[in-house]
Amino acid sequence: MKRSINLIVAAFLLSFLMSCGAGSKKDSANTLHIIHAGSLTMPVHELSRAFKAENPGVEILTEAWGSKAGARRVIDINTPADVFMSADYMVIENMLIPDHAGWYIPFASNELAIVYTPRSRFADEIGANNWMEILMRDDVKYGRSNPDMDPCGVRSVFTIKLAEEKYGKEGFAEDLLNKDRDNIRSKETDLIALLESNHIDYIFLYKSVALQHGLEYLVLPDSLSLGNFALNDWYGKVSMETLGTQPGETITEYGEAMVYGLTIPFKSANKELAERFIFFVLHPEKGQKILSDLGQEPVHNFENPYEDALPEGLQ
Repeated sequence: MKRSINLIVAAFLLSFLMSCGAGSKKDSANTLHIIHAGSLTMPVHELSRAFKAENPGVEILTEAWGSKAGARRVIDINTPADVFMSADYMVIENMLIPDHAGWYIPFASNELAIVYTPRSRFADEIGANNWMEILMRDDVKYGRSNPDMDPCGVRSVFTIKLAEEKYGKEGFAEDLLNKDRDNIRSKETDLIALLESNHIDYIFLYKSVALQHGLEYLVLPDSLSLGNFALNDWYGKVSMETLGTQPGETITEYGEAMVYGLTIPFKSANKELAERFIFFVLHPEKGQKILSDLGQEPVHNFENPYEDALPEGLQ
């Protein structure tokens, strides 16, 4: 009798464990892991909310990083990643292709601005003609993100270098880049807390993020904002070296108009759901409208060298 009871208990436990395993597998098939740029935090939240409304039962788990740091998360074999969304498509080109991804799709644009609050020093007088001089004042603190971890940090350097070139202010870029280095953070959105707490007065930040957070911002001319595709030859006059994927390796990056890119990493465990999500992001009346409402316009006339490598459903 005791043996019979033991067998029944064992059978029940085995059945329970098998049902748990089946449930986990089912849940996994409906779970999407997204690693994205910090500047996409609010857009990804809205995209995820709208996508889940169309796809009941889907769970979306997200991680926000500076795009380069996010790419390193994709490279890390222990980190799940079904979709990677970068603030710069070249992060995918330089860091993930060909070993960790096979293609990218451009999906949004942006532009750089100088962002502040009404409490920032000289907020009532900063303008297009004097921002360079104001940021250099000893009693003014500004912040930017780390170029080795975040494309916004690279683009901030490009804008500063282009300003020196445009206005003939020799030495300006070096002087400003050496100022307030203790206010450099891993991604641009980390700077917002410093700005709102009045620890710093100004930050180089994407215009879309300023709009989403209700912050004041100075609109830069097209020649400095990196937002005009017709000016890519001018933007390309500036460059900088940043860290590559291997220790001691560097990459030369050149100025160009901002293009956000996304991909499905090779290690994605849920490619079918990832494709459906990307299709949603690219849909003019769905994902693209959400992005546009949040300050990021579509990309037009972009020649994608990986067009033929895209999954059939996304070509």
